[in-house]
Amino acid sequence: MLHRASVPCVEGPPDLFQLHCRQPADYPFLLQSVAGAGRYDILFAHPGQTLDAEHPSFFDQLNRAAVAEKYDGPAGDLPFIGGWFIYLGYEWAGKIEPAVHCPASPHRLPGALAVRCTAAIIFDHQRCRLELVAEDQAGLARLENDAAGLAGSTDTALQNLAEQCDEEPAQQFIKGVDRILDYLAQGDVFQVNLSRGWRARLKAGFSYQNVYRQLRRTNAAPFAGLLCWDGVAVLSSSPERLLEMRDGWVQTRPIAGTHPRHADHALDDAQRAHLLASFKERAEHIMLIDLERNDLGRVCEPGSIEVDELMQVESYAHVHHIVSSVRGRLRPGTAPGDVLSAVFPGGTITGCPKVRAMQIIAELEGVGRGPYTGAMGYLSRDGHMDMNILIRSMVCDGREISFRTGAGIVADSKPESELAETRAKARGMLLALGIEETR
Repeated sequence: MLHRASVPCVEGPPDLFQLHCRQPADYPFLLQSVAGAGRYDILFAHPGQTLDAEHPSFFDQLNRAAVAEKYDGPAGDLPFIGGWFIYLGYEWAGKIEPAVHCPASPHRLPGALAVRCTAAIIFDHQRCRLELVAEDQAGLARLENDAAGLAGSTDTALQNLAEQCDEEPAQQFIKGVDRILDYLAQGDVFQVNLSRGWRARLKAGFSYQNVYRQLRRTNAAPFAGLLCWDGVAVLSSSPERLLEMRDGWVQTRPIAGTHPRHADHALDDAQRAHLLASFKERAEHIMLIDLERNDLGRVCEPGSIEVDELMQVESYAHVHHIVSSVRGRLRPGTAPGDVLSAVFPGGTITGCPKVRAMQIIAELEGVGRGPYTGAMGYLSRDGHMDMNILIRSMVCDGREISFRTGAGIVADSKPESELAETRAKARGMLLALGIEETR
């Protein structure tokens, strides 16, 4: 069954995050389009059955659940009508590619998690309407009661939330880049995405909720979101979609190529133009488009894969990115877990060839990534799946908070420039903590 209620928002967009803050156990997951052309915010409700990394065949179980709970009735333009919220940590790559041996995740989260959610509150930015959807009438009544009186977000001055913040030593990253340049010179690999970390401690009286509220402002993004599970929160301001599966098609939107933004308008325009004209950045982007086409080729009909948007520049709060769109028609009978296995983790945050790049990442980073460069999103009962890539994302465990940023290393990379790129990507998250910069 599908029960739905629609409420026009005459006083402007409601802030679904408020309801999570009031009732986090009932509403543990939130996906938001805070910037860009994203249409929906989705607050997932009434969590129940879980699948996690303890299940030996996580994707197989997800596939069976998708078949058993398939809804064939009309869903209209709703993105989610009940189904599963899904999280994959980066280390799940080792389950997909046995040749990859990732260090253990440093965080208290399962390597993979799917949580059955039978209801959701959805804000449609395009129509400025609140959509309530549930699989039973009682669930809809609960949503209507909880959503009553939801107000818009109220901005306050940014606060300094952290009492300390430490950045991984720059020289460690520089040495890693030099080692990758050796691998590149030997022809062992074409590109490797190397990352580095920051760790902070929140001041007493602050929590992940304070951080997420500020992160939405300091690093607005189209694939933002929040996951709370077993006392750990993942706070995402991601600009990148891993995949969307809908109506027999699958699409991915790779980001590869980054320049920092500039406060001066003319210099910022020059940065944007330089990014798109850069032979290095364009060559790297084309290489990763080919990687994504190959990944989709595992599950798509031959000849159906196309690049339907090529090398557009998207500008965010602190960086410009080159973005493309690659899509293909799925082979009949292709299940959601098959699609995830084909593309996870995204090639833009590993390198090329993917398996060898991940082996080098494990060697040089020496620690697990956890949520960073993993993915989170959802699988709806009507077969619609949408997943982001967890970049520009933070992990909060009590008062301890951490995040990573990376840079794609190619043959003509300059170590100091790649180091600067990691810091440009970190800026929005540092500002969310009330910190201007670290060294």
